[in-house]
Amino acid sequence: MAPTSTAAEGSTWTGRPDLSDISGFWTLPVAERAAAFAALREQEPIAFYQEPQQAYLPRGAGFWAVTRLDDLLTASRTPGLFTSGKGSTSIADFPPEFIEFFGSMIGMDDPRHARLRRIVSRGFTPKRLGALTDDVQRTARTIVDDVIDAGECDAVTAISARLPLKIVCDMMGVPESQYEFVYHRSNIILGAGDPDYVPDADNIVTAILTAGGELAELMRDLGRLRTEKPTDDVTSALVNAEIDGERLTPDELASFFILLVVAGNETTRNAISWGLHLLTENPDQRAAWLADIDGVTPTAVEEIVRWASPVIFMRRTVASDTVLGGQAMSKGDKVVLFYWAANRDPAHFADPDVFDVRRSPNPHVGFGGPGPHFCLGAHLARREMSVMFRELLTRVPDIHATAQPDRLQSMFINGIKRLPVAFTPGGVR
Repeated sequence: MAPTSTAAEGSTWTGRPDLSDISGFWTLPVAERAAAFAALREQEPIAFYQEPQQAYLPRGAGFWAVTRLDDLLTASRTPGLFTSGKGSTSIADFPPEFIEFFGSMIGMDDPRHARLRRIVSRGFTPKRLGALTDDVQRTARTIVDDVIDAGECDAVTAISARLPLKIVCDMMGVPESQYEFVYHRSNIILGAGDPDYVPDADNIVTAILTAGGELAELMRDLGRLRTEKPTDDVTSALVNAEIDGERLTPDELASFFILLVVAGNETTRNAISWGLHLLTENPDQRAAWLADIDGVTPTAVEEIVRWASPVIFMRRTVASDTVLGGQAMSKGDKVVLFYWAANRDPAHFADPDVFDVRRSPNPHVGFGGPGPHFCLGAHLARREMSVMFRELLTRVPDIHATAQPDRLQSMFINGIKRLPVAFTPGGVR
């Protein structure tokens, strides 16, 4: 059976979408967003926009919105020209210390980025990641065990969030008693623009700084403990890793931990949540996956990441006058790489709005573009998704969403806050 479209077929967009309207454009149905970006790719693939109005920061000079995959790949492959050191996760200009604290490696350029990544990589060796395989499997099985008799739950809190949260915390040696603490602080950092997480829009920066400071203190305390009494967790590996006489400072360790729990928890959980929604909307694709779980899982996971694109964009700053995709740009210009749009570029993806669990090839940039900032945890994220969906499809194969996703109000994260699901109680033990 041919895959069906998850966007309204024939959706069209008239006029120029306002990408800076966070409470307007970014709350539109997914099909309308896809149609808007399709129009931009065709008519104005590199479009200039005013920056979103933020109550807590002065409005900047504007940004170039990159929506074609080829242009995004070019920028990603030339990090010396399209730099990250002035900010990567925010279009607005935050103070340098704020960028470094919350961005860690993704807010740095070489040589500092290369130095930090070399040290951090000591904690993410293939051997260490391979040892997590059993942990991921056990955790996924426990998650399903805990909901299987209920017949219904909120997929985000009961399923999607639990797996990456536990794996990341266990990797770093964070005790189970702190899981909820880490979960809620990471929600504030990435969901600060949503009133569900930070009701007071005038105090967003304070909320982010407080949440980040609390996570940092947790990791500083753990780092001091592991320096004195190392164990086999990643924190011990990081505080004791030394390359060319250099080690991570306590602040660098804390900053990396914030990056890890935010990126490693939020993005994987949103991909799993979107996957459950997509399987509900596309029963033919669920049937295809169930018919060949071993064969389809690798391509299905890549397709979920492509379609969901949990990280919507990353920002770069032009280091010197240049031309990208035929558009002249000046030194200091902000360039926003819209992964969400590039992952629907019809020049590279046939029927891009269609969810196809067998899609191949699938050259998506859901884990970032090529180059030094490609996601360090991509392999682990793929593993977590593969195991979680295998567990769900073999034990509660009829799991389905009973309502549309309650989406995060954000221009940066394509998040789901709540997704009620139901299934036959008892499932397969």
